[in-house]
Amino acid sequence: MSKSVKLAVVGAGLVGQRHIAAIAHVTGAKLVAVVEPCGGDFGDVRLASDIEELFLTTRVDGVILSTPTPMHLDGAQACLGRSVPVLIEKPLAASVEQAQKIVQASAAARTPVLVGHHRRHNPMIQKAASLIQSGAIGDVRAAQATCWFYKPNDYFEAALWRTKTGAGPISVNLVHDVDLMRHLCGEVVSVQAQLAPSRRGHENEDLAAAVLRFANGALCTISVSDSIVAPWSWELTAAEYPIYPVTDQSCYHIGGSDGSLSIPDMRLWRHDGDKSWWNAITATTMPRPASDPLINQIAHFADVIRGKETPLVTAEEGLRTMQVVEAIQTAATTQSTVQIDACAGIAPEAAE
Repeated sequence: MSKSVKLAVVGAGLVGQRHIAAIAHVTGAKLVAVVEPCGGDFGDVRLASDIEELFLTTRVDGVILSTPTPMHLDGAQACLGRSVPVLIEKPLAASVEQAQKIVQASAAARTPVLVGHHRRHNPMIQKAASLIQSGAIGDVRAAQATCWFYKPNDYFEAALWRTKTGAGPISVNLVHDVDLMRHLCGEVVSVQAQLAPSRRGHENEDLAAAVLRFANGALCTISVSDSIVAPWSWELTAAEYPIYPVTDQSCYHIGGSDGSLSIPDMRLWRHDGDKSWWNAITATTMPRPASDPLINQIAHFADVIRGKETPLVTAEEGLRTMQVVEAIQTAATTQSTVQIDACAGIAPEAAE
């Protein structure tokens, strides 16, 4: 059996704790250090106050960055400057410009950067992508993605950075859904959007909606709010994380020329006989394989470190998703259509 890769988690907040727990379930990976300036009890694992202390005191094969988003660039550069592979929580960075710097640093160091869009490691999403790519629904024509839930006040009180500009549900939550729409439907080429200011008085938005146009001509309507009581979000439908109550709803609908697919209930809808609204339409519930995507992601990271696999979600993929997220923010604030160039970034154009 391959020697266990030695991992460090930088940032032991909500997501960092989940990574720590996931590592314990991965054969061939071992948590050797945690970086947490506020301290904490992590058993016999070395505790460091910052990333520089980590590298001075501990040899690691890979680092998981689960710090607040504004700290991602500095953390990534510290790792890549030492040629240490890094898994960075989503979003990749606080801006497209910062994300581009991480992509460039990864290329210069010839060291892999993975982005924590862990839903791509969910076998249910992998099954959905396989169905779509195989032509089960024909050509993708449209998609709808809903990300509505209600975060309690103590969620924000526990970390005030969550109330600041740039830390609203567009970048913190919708980034996951945008990434999956790209994964399932293709590259986004233009965006229109609206947002509403926080009703709780925070600096950021608490509601946003966008229309995404894909390179293949498909359209997607996508919306997010952390102040709506509703059952339609990935967290409440996918049964991915036990802390959330589970509903029997779906939050994604992918429509094609031959059929449609709802996710995560994995119901494939097609007409009986000829395609016609006069003919009956029936659903087949496709197999829903299940395993913990965070554990899968850690196992994948370990194999990337060993050179056995290439990253499933590269820094470039994280950058492209960030371009769409930033385009949504720009389109909403400027009331313009924003064109997206995957190579050059984004540039707003006046809406026709």
